Amino acid sequence: MKPIALQNRANPLRLTRPFRWSAAACWLAASALAHAQTNPHFDAAKAHHAREGFQNNYTGAVNKSIGELVRWQFERLAQGLPKPPDAPTPLAAPDLESIKRYQSDFALNPLTPPMMTWVGHATVLMQAGGLNVLTDPVFSKRASPAQWVGPERVQPPGIAIADLPPIDVVVISHNHYDHLDHQSVLDIARHVESLQGRPLFLVPLGLKAWFADLGLPNTRELDWWDTHTERGVTFTLTPAQHWSSRGIGDRNQTLWGAWAVTAPDLHWYFAGDTGYSKDFLDTAARFAPQHSAGQGGGFDLALIPLGAYQPRWFLAEQHVNPEEAVQIHEDLKAKQSVGIHWGTFALSDESLDQPPKDLAIARAAKNISSGDFSVMAIGETRVLTPRPLLKETP
Repeated sequence: MKPIALQNRANPLRLTRPFRWSAAACWLAASALAHAQTNPHFDAAKAHHAREGFQNNYTGAVNKSIGELVRWQFERLAQGLPKPPDAPTPLAAPDLESIKRYQSDFALNPLTPPMMTWVGHATVLMQAGGLNVLTDPVFSKRASPAQWVGPERVQPPGIAIADLPPIDVVVISHNHYDHLDHQSVLDIARHVESLQGRPLFLVPLGLKAWFADLGLPNTRELDWWDTHTERGVTFTLTPAQHWSSRGIGDRNQTLWGAWAVTAPDLHWYFAGDTGYSKDFLDTAARFAPQHSAGQGGGFDLALIPLGAYQPRWFLAEQHVNPEEAVQIHEDLKAKQSVGIHWGTFALSDESLDQPPKDLAIARAAKNISSGDFSVMAIGETRVLTPRPLLKETP
């Protein structure tokens, strides 16, 4: 969730209840304020473009009133939510040797299998097609505009920035603070520069200026269904159901989305942050020509958010629950899915360890195995099954 969800009972800062509530109210009020700005990217031919910003395909804007926020805050305070987890989010040591060796191994042998490492929340290190790719990098202590207040991470990042390999591409799904952190972005750029490289930031429409202000001009912004190819790996920004804002008066001024990444050895999908919609069926249909059985089938891996879904009356439009996450897995026709966006920041009413429990129930209802839709420990490195390399027809 966003900076509006500031209450965290495990937070050692121990903010007073009135301050927690008022800070949350300020953030929602800021993001909900009407604005008279004109969308400089407006294209009347595109339904998700509005003159004042951007909107979703199937639900328009995701808006919650101050009254609804007040109701949520009082209800969660009265009920003492979120409850402490039964167990901490599991941790694992990343396979740093394999992570750092991946690109040199791939250069010698293109059959080197792809890998993924869950850094935490929506941050994943994906290594496929010879590229090192980071999703929504947040390495800071808090998902907040200030590091003295706001949701605090309950486990450290699964891999430190200093231990990252040279990052080729960073994909951003949207501009909320738990998905786009300015210090993390700067630190990653500096780290890669120290390794004699420069990461490319791929961002939704409207965010390039934000990166330019940070002195990061190697940024390309995309609209839904736009593509960028980097060393044989194609990145497509696909629709998702969400919203954007980082401050007062900028609600929905920048686009949001998911990423479909097609490398010869792995087709993977990163949902970012989303409510459930028909967008996932649309994505499967758009990629169907590349996903026939003769071409290796559908997405080999989907990274799908699980957490920050309670209460449903407040969050359903913007965050899927595990049952809907399983439906996305099916809609995309993914061979395997991994649940992300849980266990790192206490952002809503469910306990930090509840999403995997609800996922198990949702899988059982659809007769989906834990191997087909799983969760990982923070820091865990997983070797992935490569996509069959198709032989050229003579």
